Amino acid sequence: MDDERKLAKKGRGALSNRAGRFETQQSEREFDGWEQGGADEADYEADAGSPGETRLTRDATRSIIVSNRSPDLPFDASINPYRGCEHGCVYCYARPSHAYLGHSPGLDFERELHYKPEAGALLRAELARPGYVPKTIALGTNTDPYQPIERKLRIMRDILEVLCAHRHPVAITTKGSLIERDIDLLSDMAADDCAVAAVSFTTLDGELARKLEPRASAPHRRLQTIERLAAAGIPVHVSVAPVIPAVNDAEIEKLLKAAVDAGAGSAGWIMVRLPGEVEQLFEEWLAEHLPDRAAKVMNKIRDAHGGRGNDPRFHHRFHAEGPYAEAVRARFDIACRRLGLGARVRRLSSAKFVPPSKDPEQLSLL
Repeated sequence: MDDERKLAKKGRGALSNRAGRFETQQSEREFDGWEQGGADEADYEADAGSPGETRLTRDATRSIIVSNRSPDLPFDASINPYRGCEHGCVYCYARPSHAYLGHSPGLDFERELHYKPEAGALLRAELARPGYVPKTIALGTNTDPYQPIERKLRIMRDILEVLCAHRHPVAITTKGSLIERDIDLLSDMAADDCAVAAVSFTTLDGELARKLEPRASAPHRRLQTIERLAAAGIPVHVSVAPVIPAVNDAEIEKLLKAAVDAGAGSAGWIMVRLPGEVEQLFEEWLAEHLPDRAAKVMNKIRDAHGGRGNDPRFHHRFHAEGPYAEAVRARFDIACRRLGLGARVRRLSSAKFVPPSKDPEQLSLL
């Protein structure tokens, strides 16, 4: 059974698919030998549906820019081309949002994807609204805009073409090397201080990365991405996120050194937090992959968040506290000073923003 289960979940981060917190019923499949007229356990697992299959649902949203009023977040507007993420990062704080769609934050988050094919057209219409004030739009704040399905759907490319044409500032966070496809647009925007890219880094250990974030770009590819973005004149921020006690915290200095050598100009870090269903999913992952230190990891995470996997209060949810967190913060700050890394993402400009014409067929007089 164990071998079959591992094979079925190859390329996925979560180890279970329990119903979300809004569902009235919970169920768990159990093989008792009676299914399919005495079929063996491997057949039963196959009949349950392969966790490797990705299913797409069209999102019929009528708007695309999401306004943010949270005092914890450094941006006022964001766009999420996708809901759900194939990267499968087991620690992802966005997993609980899938429960709002009637999906499990577990495997469903990685395979039941909702996409917004009209994103480019909707964005153009919103930028053309009377009185629109351009503020930096953040992409990659919830799910990764450069997850594997983007190679086929090209929604992010459509969005960037609109932003580039109208010189609208954009900040992107990603683990996907597919961002290299759009270097032409980002480089053009960066020349007018309209674009910055943040590459999220967790580990330099390829084996650990395959377990933590199975379909994200490998560590060496992310370093190549930083190098190629920087060489094209695009400011690159590296986000050491998340820092997980007794899992990847020993790599902080090495990660920062590798990022600087590749061309990153600034850096930040975030302590792992486990909101909602993520805490149970992460505990399952620890029991499977790091059973010898599972208790230690969870104890340190909870110590950093007031005794819980996540402190949901404003002004607290993104900030770790306590002796361990302070030690990590000190190490990070010392390493950044030594390497000459700034702490802030480059401030972008909207000075050259030109709103779209209400009639795209009408030519400008100038």
